[in-house]
Formats: sequence, C-alpha cells, structure tokens
Amino acid sequence: MNKYENVTRRKRISGSALSRPLVARPGKGDIDEGFYSRQLYVLGHDAMRRMAAANVLVAGMRGLGVEIAKNVILAGVKSVTVQDEGRTAWTDLSSQFFLKESHLGQNRATCSQQQLCDLNPRVRVSAHTGPLNDELLLQFQVVVLTDSSLDDQKRFGDFCHLRGIQFIVADTKGLCGQLFCDFGEEFEVWDRDGETPETAIVQSISKDNPGVVICLNEGSLRFSEGSKVSFSEVQGMTELNSLGPVEMKVHGPYSFSIGDTSAFSQYERGGIVTEVKQPLKMNFKPLSKALPDHQLLKMSDFGKIPRHNTLHLAFQALHGFVKTERRLPLPRSQADADALLSAVRELNTVAQLEQLDEAAVRNLAFTARGDLAPMNAFIGGLAAQEVIKACSGKFTPLQQWLYFDALECLPEEEDQLAEHCFSRETRYDGQIAVFGSAFQEKLERQRYFLVGAGAIGCELLKNFALIGLGAGDEGHVTVTDMDFIEKSNLNRQFLFRTQDIRKPKSVIAAKAVLEMNPRMNITAHQNRVDPDSEGAYDYDFYMSLHGVAAALDNVPARVYLDGRCVQHQKPMLEGGTQGKSYGRDTSHSNDAIPLCTLKNFPHRIEHTLQWARDHFEGEFKQTPENLNLFLRDEGFVERTLRRGDAEALEVLEEIWGNLVDITAEGKRPTSWKDCVTWARCKWETVYNSDIRQLLHCFPPDQMTTSGLHFWSGSKKCPHPLTFDPNSTTHMDYVVAAANLYGQIFGISGTRDPVSIRQILEEVHVPSFTPKSSVKIHVTDLEMEEEKEKDCDDARLAELKEKLASLSLKGSAKQMYPINFEKDEDSNFHMDYIVAASNLRAENYDIPAADRHQSKRIAGKIIPAIATTTAAVAGLMCLELYKLVQGHQKISSYRVSYFLLSVDHFVWSQPRNAQVFEVSNCSVPPQKSVNYPGALTVVVFKLGQSKCLHILLAFPLCLTYAGQQLHITPAAWNVGCTQ
Repeated sequence: MNKYENVTRRKRISGSALSRPLVARPGKGDIDEGFYSRQLYVLGHDAMRRMAAANVLVAGMRGLGVEIAKNVILAGVKSVTVQDEGRTAWTDLSSQFFLKESHLGQNRATCSQQQLCDLNPRVRVSAHTGPLNDELLLQFQVVVLTDSSLDDQKRFGDFCHLRGIQFIVADTKGLCGQLFCDFGEEFEVWDRDGETPETAIVQSISKDNPGVVICLNEGSLRFSEGSKVSFSEVQGMTELNSLGPVEMKVHGPYSFSIGDTSAFSQYERGGIVTEVKQPLKMNFKPLSKALPDHQLLKMSDFGKIPRHNTLHLAFQALHGFVKTERRLPLPRSQADADALLSAVRELNTVAQLEQLDEAAVRNLAFTARGDLAPMNAFIGGLAAQEVIKACSGKFTPLQQWLYFDALECLPEEEDQLAEHCFSRETRYDGQIAVFGSAFQEKLERQRYFLVGAGAIGCELLKNFALIGLGAGDEGHVTVTDMDFIEKSNLNRQFLFRTQDIRKPKSVIAAKAVLEMNPRMNITAHQNRVDPDSEGAYDYDFYMSLHGVAAALDNVPARVYLDGRCVQHQKPMLEGGTQGKSYGRDTSHSNDAIPLCTLKNFPHRIEHTLQWARDHFEGEFKQTPENLNLFLRDEGFVERTLRRGDAEALEVLEEIWGNLVDITAEGKRPTSWKDCVTWARCKWETVYNSDIRQLLHCFPPDQMTTSGLHFWSGSKKCPHPLTFDPNSTTHMDYVVAAANLYGQIFGISGTRDPVSIRQILEEVHVPSFTPKSSVKIHVTDLEMEEEKEKDCDDARLAELKEKLASLSLKGSAKQMYPINFEKDEDSNFHMDYIVAASNLRAENYDIPAADRHQSKRIAGKIIPAIATTTAAVAGLMCLELYKLVQGHQKISSYRVSYFLLSVDHFVWSQPRNAQVFEVSNCSVPPQKSVNYPGALTVVVFKLGQSKCLHILLAFPLCLTYAGQQLHITPAAWNVGCTQ
C-alpha cells in the first residue's frame, strides 16, 4: 500500500466518494527521460523532480476541467484527483473529449478517470464525486477550480491562502475566458523565464572604477539591467574568476560595467562571462482581496484595452445573475443581456472604470451558455501551465487575473435568432448556443486537409472531432503524416498510448478521434507533402477542399505547403511552438557555424556537437552513399572529376579506400578486429595528432601581425589528449565508433569492454610527425580561396585509373549507410556523438555536455510541452470559426504569439497584402488571377517591382525582356509573390 492510498483511506470525507487511485507501478529509477524527453528540455530535471512530489486537485470535469487535468497528468505530477458531482449532459460532449453518448446521466469525474489515467501511467489518478470541503483540500499542494461559483472561489481561496496551498481559478463562458492565480506569501520562483543563461566571450576589461567589460561581437548581448554575472577563464585579472556573481550595468550592445576593478591585476586575455539567475519572491493576494484590485489584471490584448476591465466586472455580474436566477443567461436573450449590463454598471459605481465595453457585456450574456472546445483548449493550456509553475517554482506565475475573449468570432453582420441557438440535445449543443444550428451544419460540411499528426496535429484533431468539422454527409478530414509513433511522443501527443509505439501516427490519431466522435469522416494517409506527392495531392484534391491546417515541425515543409495553398487559393491555418510561424510573416535566420570554427577553433559545446554530428554524417552516411552511387552509376566518377576541387579528391579517395580491403592497400575492414583498430587510430588522429599539428602551425604563444595573442578572444588554445583505456569517455568513443564502422560494412560488433581492450592491446598506433607543408585556414574565406589550389590533379587522374581498373561484380562491395536516429539508445548513434563531442570539448577546455543536453543540440530537438500545443491548437480553431463563417474584415482575424513562461501575449491582425499591377490586372501577393483573352502571347508589365515573381500553374514558355515578361500559355492561371 502506497503513501497516497494511506491518506485517502485514513480520512473520512463527509458526503464524498473518493475512488481508489488508478496507477501503473513505475520502476524505482529517476525521471523517465524517454517519456518526458521533450518536456525535460523545457523544464529541466530539478523542476521535474519537484513536480513529481506534487498532488493536484482539479474540480469540475466539463471541457475546461478535463483539458487542465489532461495537461497536468502528461506533465508528470505525483497525483491528480478530479472532482465533479454532476452528471453528463448533451452539452458536455461539445468539449469534454473523454465523455461519450453512452456516459449520459453518469458522473463526469468517474467516466473520465480511466482515460485520464491511461495518459500517463506514472501519475496516480483519483475521482471524487462528492462536494468540495476543507478536509479534502488539505491533501493537495495545488487546487484548481473550474465551473465554480464566486462564493466557492472566495471561500476555498481564503482557505488555501492561509494554508499555503496554491490556488487557481479557470473559467470559460462562450467566447470569454478567465484565469486567476494565488500562490500565497513569499512564493519563490527559481527561474523566471526558463531561458538558457546568457554567455559571452570577453574581449577586454578595464582596470577602473567602474570596470567596463567589452565582449566580442557575436550578436547583441541579452543581459538585462541589474542582472548578475560570473566570470571564468579570465587571464591576468584572475580575481574575477573567484569573485562570484556580480551585478552589472548595461552600457551598450556589447559592453557593461561591473563595479570597481582598479585594485585587480591587469587584464591579459580570455574569459567567459555567464549570467547567474537569481531567485524571485512573489506575494499574492487571496481571491477575495484581489477581486476589487484592478491593478492585478494582466493585459492580454492591447487591441482591446477597455475590455479586460469590463470582463472582470462582467464575470462577477454573471455569478450574481446565476445566483439569483439559478441559470445562465439564455442565448440571444435581450432581457438577460440588459439585466447583466445593469449589474455591471452597478458594480462600476464602486470600480469607477472610465470606459465600459457594453457590447462585450451583451455578447457575454448572449453566449454564456456556450461551451467551446477551442476556448477550453486555450484557457486550459494556460491554466495547466500555471499548475506546473506552482509545482516546480519554474517560470513566472500570473499575477493575478487574466481575461481573454474571441468575440470577433461572432458573425460580422447578422445576429443569430434565439431559437437557432437553443439546445437540440446533440453533442454540439455547447457550440450551437454560440453560433446557431445553421453554422453547425456548415461546419459539418467542411472538407479539410491536416498535414501533420504530431503534438499540434493531435490537438487539432481533438478540436475537429469536438466541433464536428467534416462530420456531415458532405464533409471530410484528410490527415497525413509519414512518421511512426515513438516513446518520446507520448508526453505531448495525447492520442497515442504505449501500445501504439511503432505504429503510424496518422492511422492511430484518426482511430482515436473516431472514439471521441464516431460521426467524423476521416481518412489517414502516410504521405510526405512535397513535390513527390503531388500525384496524390493534385489540383483536383486541393480544389475539393475548403481549407488546410498545417501542424508541421520544419520550415521547408511549411513553406512548400504555403505555396500550394497560394496556388490553389485555399486558406491555411498554421501554428507552431517555440517560435513564430514561418512563410510570409518571418525572415529566416542563419545560425550556421563558420566552418573554420568547427574545424579548428570551437569555443562552445554547440560547436563540438555540430562537429561530432558532421563526422557522423561523413563517416557513416555520406561515404557509404557515395560508394553505392559509384557502384550503380557509371557516370559518377566523371561528374565528380569535373568539379576538380579538393572535395572531389576526398570523395574519390574515400571510395577507393573503402572498396579495397585493408589487407591490400585500402582500408576496407574484413573483421571486427579491423573495426576496433580503425576506431582507435581515428581517436588518435582527431584528438591527438590533429591538435598537435594545429599547435605546430600556431604555437600557444603565437602573436598576430598586430601584436595581439593569436590564441585569444574566440580562439581557445587546445591541448592534445592521450588515450586512456580506463577512461569511460575514451572507451565510449572506441566502442561506438567501432560498432558503427562495422555496421556500414555489414560486420557485427559487441559492447563487451574486456574483448575490446584485448584487441586494443595489439593495435599499432602510428607516431605523430609534424608536417610543415600543412596550411591551416583561419577564416572561411581562406578555405574557399584555397579549395582549388589544394587539389592534386595528378592524384585525381591516378584515382580515376585505379577505380576504372577494379572488377566489381554484383553488390558484394556495397556499404550500408546509417541514418542518424537520436531517440534509439541502443544504436550507438548518441553514444558516438556524446563521446566525440566531449573529447573535443576536453581538447579545448570547453565544459562537457551530458547525454540529455547533447541529444537536444545534436538532434536539433525543439523543446515542447503539452500546455503550449493545446493552447496553439485552440487559437488555430478559433480562426477556423471565422474562416467557416466567411469573415471578410481582416481586422476580425488574429496572428497570435505567446510565451507562457512569463504570460506574455501578442495579438495582431494579418498584414494586408501589397497589390501589384500586372498588365491590366491588380494582383496581390499570394493571389491568383485568370488572365482574360485567347491570345498566344501575353505581356505582363513588371514596372519598377524587380522582386516580383510569377508562379505559373502549368508549364509555360517564358521570355523576359527588360521590364516585361512574355508568357506563352497553355492556361491563364497566374499567381504572384513578392
């Protein structure tokens, strides 16, 4: 019997029925990094351990409550108890994705418990079907109320505040939502934003009062005023290395002052400055005292400045209306709207707001009976993130009220008649109460294409099922995703379970949403959306659609899909996490690391990891692919020779060496022993000989022609390593490299350290002799200029002759390329990357990275968490409401960005497209026109717009002359982009 069960059995809670917790028994180990992989990159191990000790109560199991519970359970707290006295009604099915028609009349909490438990077997899930009381609340560190009365909010809020229980209230009414947080007195935030501490390379430090630090220009520093920093690796003014965190004052983009350095030694060179994050203590008021304090309202949308204060009063008035009338306002009831507005005006006699948004109050009354899945997804994502903050102490909590509305989703022109919004006793009643029955029928007729069934894709499909998108006779949803389910997906992609691992995402996701809404018409594909799939997704396919939703995780795919939507004139809903969306609303950044930095002068762990990844790709993927191409393509050598550069020589050298056995003059292994020998000699080359050669060319005391130290600034002076078979990292490299080398030649290996050490004892390692003829390039420009000069034409000719003389029959000499896979721990891929990177980091005195951090950087993993993906999908589906209604005002639409770590939100309307004059037609970017006339040649006058591109729907003959483009068309469909 576990501790939690003891607590729940020992206490007799009056009027309650607390179910036995449902939980699968996890092992005794630490955090399951396979399951929580992507979330760990958001929260970190320390925050996850604090969360794993927290017990959470979520009261109310309608759509908002189950959304919060789902996200908190996926996040990995110790236990979640869901509470609800109510029974399932038709309106619940509009947004409660774990309730079915068969649950009508049954308790909502009990019906949801098992499916919530299945989300994450590491979390205990209980259902409480009795009323809330003080004794129950004492069992939890965090209490969340949804669908609750204001009296309960005040009473339990005061109780929790006095006892140090973090208290959260979340609510949605139609298209309006509310969130409140009270984390008590002296709540400590360990990391206010979750960002990696800023670091910079020191260029100079003045010996003065105050001392001024100037950093290398590697991009503007992001230190904020009053930040504290620490120093390391400073030479000369070494006192700074042991000084501890010091407060700084920003002077410019690359400089700041740190106080009196006049008594310190003279600065010589080197140094790393690192931000030291300081804890933050916050004080919160209980809800009863925070209610009249409008200074505690967080502005969520600066385009609706008077509205958040108005909604604060309106929600209070709504509670009063319900208490008096014992019901919510009726849909589109003018009388009820007048009553609510009158109550708000009465409250404002005390609040004294200068301006009331009376239209917003009326719309709240008209739609308060609505229960919308997209609204619950957004507010539920935000509320769950606040639970995570409360449990972990990571990120800055909301202080203390937040209001959000999407009233622009309502019809732009006509008003709904009340009778169109009354209950039909269908699963869409909560949506019909807001938009009416005609809109519901239109939603069900929609045909949509969803690209991607990952985290956001799963959330979108959940929303599609709940709102009934494509669920009518004429409607349909097509979803495609080429990926298969992995363990690391389960923490965010909530439609998948452990038994689904290695199954196609799209197929399992489609099956899961049919459980939510059996009326869904959905087809699952496993195609990549790119030029190769245009046979499947052709003109007829796109023209059959009403719209496209993109849930993609890479830029090229997003840009390609955007282009297809432009070409076929289909709206595209697009969302992403950790960063803004792509396409016409972003400029692509270039974060490429200079080649000379990777090759000779790394100074960050990112550099050594990229270097290790490049070595992996070159040794175990590109070389085998080149050799296989040579075997099947007779023209490969000639095409390579025509390049005539050093890279061509390297390619042919590798092919020759890997075709000829090591017993002859080549290096192709014939046994496992040969693979271990290769790995040991490779270690010696890259971590000893190459470093010694670099130091031979540029000794540690090398001075530049300007009289400065060569090894200074971003150039860290390396030192060679000596192989030690007793070093774990040294052996990790040899074991991984030998096994991967064996795999590309079809030779089986082993992890057995004893047998590998025996082979190593017999390996002859060539001694190092410095080469005076070797030229090491200091800049990328030098590398480019010397590329052709470095080519040995005689050797190229010799290799051509040798390769032509080989007698190659069948595929006996083929190799087996390895595609890098970061999430499979037994395949040696990350073993190699981690060891190779950390050894190089040791060469250059760069702090090593553990496997978890190395996987994120080398695997280019995007940190992700369920709360954010839920919120993103909710916003996308709010835009979907507008598209289906046919909103024509661009001011009705929203481009949204938010940062949940600090509750920062940016809402804007889409930018108007610039219109170009093309011949006699006005064509905006991302727009197509059908040019009139039956001419054989059309002249489009480009005018002064030299950045105008013409996208043609069919292969045509193009001729460009000056400022005119002559087109000989087969058809007249033309599109323009800027």
